[in-house]
Amino acid sequence: MSRLLHLSDLHFGRDREDLLEPLLTAVNGLGADLVAISGDLTQRARQREYEKARAFIDRIAAPVLSVPGNHDIPLHRPLTRLFAPWRYYRRWIDTNLEPVFSTDVMAVVGVNTVNRYAWQSGHLGPARLARACRALDAAGGGRLRIIVAHHPLEQPEDSRKKLMPRAREALGQLLGCGADLILSGHLHVWHAGAFARSTEDNNFGFQLHAGTSLSSRVRGEENNFNVIDVSPAGADISRYGYDEDARTYVPRQSVRFDKAQDNPQ
Repeated sequence: MSRLLHLSDLHFGRDREDLLEPLLTAVNGLGADLVAISGDLTQRARQREYEKARAFIDRIAAPVLSVPGNHDIPLHRPLTRLFAPWRYYRRWIDTNLEPVFSTDVMAVVGVNTVNRYAWQSGHLGPARLARACRALDAAGGGRLRIIVAHHPLEQPEDSRKKLMPRAREALGQLLGCGADLILSGHLHVWHAGAFARSTEDNNFGFQLHAGTSLSSRVRGEENNFNVIDVSPAGADISRYGYDEDARTYVPRQSVRFDKAQDNPQ
């Protein structure tokens, strides 16, 4: 068994400072083997925001795997966004935009979905998909294979944001390459469940969205993150939400992902 914590959309620059210590206390108290952050560490990709994000990561006891979100490249500096979009991210967070982490029971593959040319929408082109598939293939059998991306590949119908272009095709390719569980953020809304559509080859998977773990930019629900207890056969998932009265993150609901049921071969 491995424990994976899934945080998203920290948005330093629009973060709730009163949540910082409770979040760190909760994260470090849960004994994670890995903490995955699915993008939007900053609000406007400014250096001081990246400095705060780096300081936060440095206080996490477990290894951290992070991928960028659209807020992690500058919106109001178009020349920087076009020609040096990852300057601060690589300096303060990670030189690798698509990191990989493995234990005996899980392989976690980061995928960069940010589109510098269309700031909000996201993009998963052939080169990025090919890298992800190679990493999933290298993980071999006997592990739960997990993708971490900022933009969701499927989302609730009432979402206020548009789905990433060609998301269905990208989803089909990743499931066909062996992805079992896909973690994402971007919507600031928690959601868990099997993907509504399958590919022609009957590849199935499970999606898990995290809401914002730290930001004041909530969408009608409390700040939250996911705790995922992983085995090769599936995962037990718990949503932890911030309790304003207790001033701590507490378990709110749980769901089970079983490959034997949700990924019939």
